[in-house]
Formats: sequence, C-alpha cells, structure tokens
Amino acid sequence: MYKNLLIATDGSELADKGVTHGLALAKALGAKVTIVTVSDPWTAFVTGEVGASFPIDEYEKACEVNASAILAAVAKRAEAAGVPCEKRYVKDEFPAEGIIETAKKEGSDLIVMASHGRSGVQRLLLGSQANKVVTQSTVPVLICR
Repeated sequence: MYKNLLIATDGSELADKGVTHGLALAKALGAKVTIVTVSDPWTAFVTGEVGASFPIDEYEKACEVNASAILAAVAKRAEAAGVPCEKRYVKDEFPAEGIIETAKKEGSDLIVMASHGRSGVQRLLLGSQANKVVTQSTVPVLICR
C-alpha cells in the first residue's frame, strides 16, 4: 500500500494530530516518513515613507531555528515509534506549494496533514493550505482533524 508518507507540520497543536496519525499509520504499514515544515516567504507591508531596513536575515534565522526544533521533535517521536524518518525544511514557499513540491521530490505516495476545517467567510479570509494541497496534489492526501 503506502511506503513513503509525507507528514506536513508547522509545530502547532493542530498539526500534531496529523503527525500522530501519520506516524501511527506509517508504523502499521511498515512505511518510512518524510517530515516537512515550510516557512512563508518574508513579506513586509509598508505605507508611507520608511527609512528603516527590514530584518530579513533575522526572520530567516528565526524560521530556521523554529523549523529545526519542529523537525527534531517529530524525528524523535518517529525514532521512538521505530519509524524511519527523513526531515525536510522548505524556506520561502507558501505551505501548500512547499508540501506538494517536497512530496514530488521525495517520491511520497501519501501526504498526511491536519486542517482547521474552516468554511465560509473564515476560509475565504484565512485561506486553506490543506484545501490547496488536496486540490493540487497528484498523490493522495489524508486530512486529519
């Protein structure tokens, strides 16, 4: 069945549901996992005249530190469960695009991730990375809530 699961996480409590389910599924199937976390591109919204520089380097460093911590924590859980695990950090991408691209590069046959399950105006205003992954991915996607 599935031999190479991609588990997407941002380190949040909600994303942990996808991690927990993905690791349990991988263990049951004897599959390996690739854990991915993605950092958004650095953006700044500026109005009027501004004479200060923006701390792009600080943003990138903070993202790398955060990604390292997220990936290390999940890798530790995978090791404890006896699940082979690779870690991937994708920077400067929107989450859906980074997840889909990583799944392609890694030859993943299932993407596992969590979703807030928003609908209506909330979904319109906040967007849905999970929805984008589901509609744009060429491999199956398992959404956990």
